[in-house]
Amino acid sequence: MKFKSLKKTLFAAVLSAALSSAALACTTILVGSEATDDGSYLVARSVDYRAFYAEHMMNMPATKGVKGMFRAKDHGGSNAFEYPLPENGLSYTKVADFDTELNGATGFNSAGVGMSATESIYASDHALKFDPYNEESGFLEEAVIDVVLPRIKSAKEGVELVGRIIEQIGAGAGMGIAFVDNKELWYLETGTGHHWMAVKLPKDVYFASANQGRLQTFKAGDPNYMSSKGMIEFAQKHGLYDPKKDGDFNFSKAFCRDDSRDRTYNDPRVYRIQKLLSPELQLKSQEGRSFPVFAKPAEKVSPERLMTLMRDHYQDGDLAQHDPYSKGLRGDEPFRPISVFRTQCTHVMQVRPDLPEAIGHVNFISMGMADLGVYIPFYQGLKAFPKDFSIGTDQADSDSAYWKFRKVQTLAMMDYPTLAPIVRERYAAYEADVTKRMEAFEADYLKVVKTDAKKADKMLQDFNLKVIRDAQVVTEKLHNELYSVATRSVQEKVFFKNAKKMD
Repeated sequence: MKFKSLKKTLFAAVLSAALSSAALACTTILVGSEATDDGSYLVARSVDYRAFYAEHMMNMPATKGVKGMFRAKDHGGSNAFEYPLPENGLSYTKVADFDTELNGATGFNSAGVGMSATESIYASDHALKFDPYNEESGFLEEAVIDVVLPRIKSAKEGVELVGRIIEQIGAGAGMGIAFVDNKELWYLETGTGHHWMAVKLPKDVYFASANQGRLQTFKAGDPNYMSSKGMIEFAQKHGLYDPKKDGDFNFSKAFCRDDSRDRTYNDPRVYRIQKLLSPELQLKSQEGRSFPVFAKPAEKVSPERLMTLMRDHYQDGDLAQHDPYSKGLRGDEPFRPISVFRTQCTHVMQVRPDLPEAIGHVNFISMGMADLGVYIPFYQGLKAFPKDFSIGTDQADSDSAYWKFRKVQTLAMMDYPTLAPIVRERYAAYEADVTKRMEAFEADYLKVVKTDAKKADKMLQDFNLKVIRDAQVVTEKLHNELYSVATRSVQEKVFFKNAKKMD
């Protein structure tokens, strides 16, 4: 038993080291309530790491009278970060890695606060010389959701808590984190090991990020901005900012990396999002520092619009020559698209302040690659995720929901031009149908909940579990359909008819 335990510990350590050293590459889009078609706040992000890493959807219970510490290493985490456990913690949901059940990507807590964590961003090597990351015991993505969501009762509290931890303990890497509630949407970016800034998103704009520190303007004393203590003074002291030479303080310019890696890997993704949402903008695809930080969309944005953006791979428009899938897989394409095969999941969080939180807060989650995935709605009022959404490893199986969706995507990638359109058509039909069903359900729910909360809750549980199961049924049928098409294709290629076609 001791030998097995040691093997398990060593295996977890190897996985954690690999995770911490990987360049987790995500794409984030935030939309203010006056820029959406229904007055909701929207938060979208992809979780891009390894295709074979199953994600687990988890309900974390409320706690009372707890003492002790959250220690990342107790869970197989990659460094020695620790922080006191909340004495009375809120319940919350998360989507986490199968091996450690850390790296929570997204979730809501029982106070109605949602988080998306984290967008990997990078400080400049020069800035890090004066304030390096605390790699040994600093705050990392793997711990953010589990430390923050049990504690906070507003988006602003989330910013304040994360900021405090960064200043006191230090960040272990660069991070961008979104916080949303019924009133506000905040976004925080780390600068160096102990410096950060955050902005409350103006309600009439959207924000897009692709592995870059994108925030720029900081207004001291303005309640819509927060930062680490002495941030600007630190930048001046170490020559990261010169008021006479640079003019107004620019957070990204002072703290963040901006080099050749950004030109092809990051800039084109933000460019693509801004050109699709705001086509009137005059942009060049490889000049990211010149892109507006916030922009107004030409048309009001819906959750479905964000799902489309998260599926994008330059399949049309002025960057179509950089599409790495449609004309055969091209892993050597220098322009990295938004949707990549190694995405573990993508989420679109919707907060509708005018509705009860049980149905007003929805997390649309697509397991695996967004381009070939299906977005399933999970209401905050859903009491428990189906069991098969909470199992799965790095080996394909027949039971976990993650691998059911991933198998369809892997098969479709084998002959993308032929099979991908079939996947998109089937999933588009499901999503369109579910949108109509959600509208009808929510109208009925609002009528019933006024007089019978218990009955309304049962309606919610039954409805949500049904649409989840329907997505799996569509996927099972799609899996077989793709195999049928692929089998015929292989047969045609190696049929071996004789000369007279008699045999």
